[in-house]
Amino acid sequence: MTMTALDAGVLLAAYLLGSLSGSLLLGRLRGVDIRRHGSGNAGGTNALRTLGWRFALGVVAIDLGKGALAAGLGLRLAPGWAYPAAALAVVGHVWPLWHGFRGGKGAAAAVGALLVLWPLAVPPLLLVWLAVLVASGYVGLATVLAALGLPLLAWWQQTDGMRMGFAVVMALFLLFTHRGNLQRLRRGTESRFERARLWHRWRSRA
Repeated sequence: MTMTALDAGVLLAAYLLGSLSGSLLLGRLRGVDIRRHGSGNAGGTNALRTLGWRFALGVVAIDLGKGALAAGLGLRLAPGWAYPAAALAVVGHVWPLWHGFRGGKGAAAAVGALLVLWPLAVPPLLLVWLAVLVASGYVGLATVLAALGLPLLAWWQQTDGMRMGFAVVMALFLLFTHRGNLQRLRRGTESRFERARLWHRWRSRA
């Protein structure tokens, strides 16, 4: 696949869009650098734990939006490069140019891209994420297992090579960005979102 100057420009724009971190942009409005609070991660989960649900909702909206925008830009201007553009938006979220290359873990940006490029993949992945979260209370574990379900879904649906490649790359990339969560899980030190453990609370009352 030959790359034109327009294609290269779209890929660069996708990375730069990904570099716009929702938590860090909104944090500046409040005079807060979220990377100095909680887990130190510039993502929605840490935003929820440290600054509340309203702030976290804004963070997630921005991070979903930039993934969707990057994917949409790719589809419109460089259709053959839409999936690489989406992947670069996720990379930009993790290593943002505008924020010293210290960002989040990329899940929300990836979901935003999927909403544009492969919307039917989002409901089953969200179902896996919610099921694991409700059962365990571990957001990181829920995200990893949902991400690992992406290539399985692509295989089951017999998708084309570009979509399959994106699914595999995203699954491995999110596994990499959540490696700290998995290490803490093995050590038994991972933070648990107790309010989300609805299954445990239901069993305790039964």
